[in-house]
Amino acid sequence: MILTQKHLSRRGLLRGIGTAVALPVLDAMFPALSSASKTAARVAPNRMVFVYVPNGIDMRNWRPTTVGSAFDLPKILSPLAPVRENLLVFSGLKDHNGDALGDGPGDHARAAASFLTGVHPRKTAGSDISVGISVDQVAAQKIGSATRLASLELGCEDGHLAGNCDSGYACAYVNSISWRTPTVPNPPEINPRAVFERLFGSEEDAADPAARARNARLDQSILDVVSDDTKRLQRDLGPTDRRKLDEYLTAVREVERQVQVGEKQAEENAVATPNMPKPEGIPLEFAEHAQLMFNLMTIALQSDVTRISTFMMAREGSNRSYREIGVPEGHHGLSHHRNDPALMDKVAAINHHHMEQFATFLQKMKATPDGDGSLLDHTMIVYGSGISDGNKHNHDDLPVLLAGGSRAFKTGRHVKLSDSIPVANLYLSMLDTMGVPTDKLGDSQGRLNYLADLS
Repeated sequence: MILTQKHLSRRGLLRGIGTAVALPVLDAMFPALSSASKTAARVAPNRMVFVYVPNGIDMRNWRPTTVGSAFDLPKILSPLAPVRENLLVFSGLKDHNGDALGDGPGDHARAAASFLTGVHPRKTAGSDISVGISVDQVAAQKIGSATRLASLELGCEDGHLAGNCDSGYACAYVNSISWRTPTVPNPPEINPRAVFERLFGSEEDAADPAARARNARLDQSILDVVSDDTKRLQRDLGPTDRRKLDEYLTAVREVERQVQVGEKQAEENAVATPNMPKPEGIPLEFAEHAQLMFNLMTIALQSDVTRISTFMMAREGSNRSYREIGVPEGHHGLSHHRNDPALMDKVAAINHHHMEQFATFLQKMKATPDGDGSLLDHTMIVYGSGISDGNKHNHDDLPVLLAGGSRAFKTGRHVKLSDSIPVANLYLSMLDTMGVPTDKLGDSQGRLNYLADLS
């Protein structure tokens, strides 16, 4: 590119009527001949993501049998083979506050509510809910002002916030893992269109979406709306930045297309089955829905619209069926398998199906350039559940792994901890990497400092 004294803003936008498309990180965002432009590693921010799956895991097919870098990938983890060197698989992490602690039944509510907070939720089905601030929001409160969205909460299954959803525990506990304050949950958004408009709608026109609605009726791409701005920008970019911009806008257009296809499918299905309670724009198949939400998250991270996100692939206690993979029974019901091998195999099939969606997301993150590496290198992604064995409802030796984050952690290993250690210890180490050092999070007892060099 031509070197000048001008540079783009890191929060630059392509603007049109009712639309604002954030830009990915480009070389032109840094002053010519500056040290920052010479060292790409300095321009890639750290990010954190938490992906939650409900009802526990078939641990027979999750836990590696070997420790260290030579760890194996059992059936559930097998889709992660292409990103094996980017993984830290943990054994021995616990969530003590998911236990009853005198409150009786309600393990699903406690599992979700305490997973990112490390706090035992108050048992109530009323409005006096209380748990703790979740790790994602601890980070969002400190660094969220650096991005257009402080955080992004996504999901694939609708749920209510009011009422009793688990043995006297309020529905807010099973439907949210992100908590802005001890009494205010951040419920996940499950509608791809709503997420798309939140990412690309103009901030000035957010309260008046008439222009976006008009574009949608005309089947007009948001890239058409910002085309004039895009052409002006491309004239001033060098070949490397033009390629980056073209790849990014292609990804945005593909996600937009997927949203439109999902809306069309939902509309057609609504005509055939008018009583089906599907919000507008949600794909009928779980895998399509999950991939679309993962794609939206990838673009949000790539464009630095946000650096913090959570994703509930299903609400805790979900009884969703997965007929598309030959499992017509409800997930929650199957998780109470009573050690029946046939039922456990069906749980494993659901776990494997979830992991396939996650693995595809990781591969896309790894294939997306970012600074001196990939988007995956600069993002710490936790995948796990607040329950280990769904039949026992235990909250120790949790199925938890961390992908990415190679700046801070030595990946490509199965780490077996000698004693049961609070999962919140892992979160403290992640907060350090985010530049948000925190003394205490829930029941944390310290940090997992050795993750940077343990062999």
